[in-house]
Amino acid sequence: MTFDWWTLGLQTINVVILIWLLSRFLFRPVARIVAERQQQAEQLLDEATAARTAAEQERLQAEADREALLAQRETALKALQHEIAETRARLLAEVQHTAERQRAEAELALSEQRQRLQLQLERQAGELALDIAAHLLTRLPDSLRHTAFLDGLIEGLAQLAPTARQTLCLECDSLILRSAQPLSAADVQHCQAALAPALGKAPQLRLEVEPGLIAGLELEGSSVVVRNSLRADLARVQRELSQHDLANT
Repeated sequence: MTFDWWTLGLQTINVVILIWLLSRFLFRPVARIVAERQQQAEQLLDEATAARTAAEQERLQAEADREALLAQRETALKALQHEIAETRARLLAEVQHTAERQRAEAELALSEQRQRLQLQLERQAGELALDIAAHLLTRLPDSLRHTAFLDGLIEGLAQLAPTARQTLCLECDSLILRSAQPLSAADVQHCQAALAPALGKAPQLRLEVEPGLIAGLELEGSSVVVRNSLRADLARVQRELSQHDLANT
């Protein structure tokens, strides 16, 4: 059941008007009162009919406005819900993207840190191996620290490509022989005699001392270097260990 305030208001106005009319014309002649009352009643009926019609139109307009307002509210609510859903999805996507990016950055940083630590450990291990090797080799005679590597140097020469070996043969008079310790005249003659078959003739060697070799020999031309030293062996072992570690990560 609905309560129409417009009808109540109009009826209240009608009652007030009626009371006023009664109080205003109560003591006048009855005939005039009846005639006037009849005329006023008819006028009031017309006005009431018009007022009722106007009230009905206003009620219908009010209902139409209410329904339009409800429809607008429903549309606005759906639009708001859609916008909230889109915003939520966008924020979730941004949070997920940020989390994935931070995780990737953390994994990359951890991997880089692990690689740096591995390289540092490998470098320290190599340095320690070099120190140990150098310490152990100090107990050997100086001659063994290079003559024992001469056969390996000759084998390295034999394994060179023909063009590289030909280059060294052409540069026999200017080759550099590098050793960890100074070579004696007898050692130099021994090296020249051992290298002669591989080079075609006894080379004229320019001697250089490099303690970093620890032990062994290196034969160097203008574009070719043949190494057979403990430093080169340790470096090769370290590279192989590094490649093995990287292959297992």
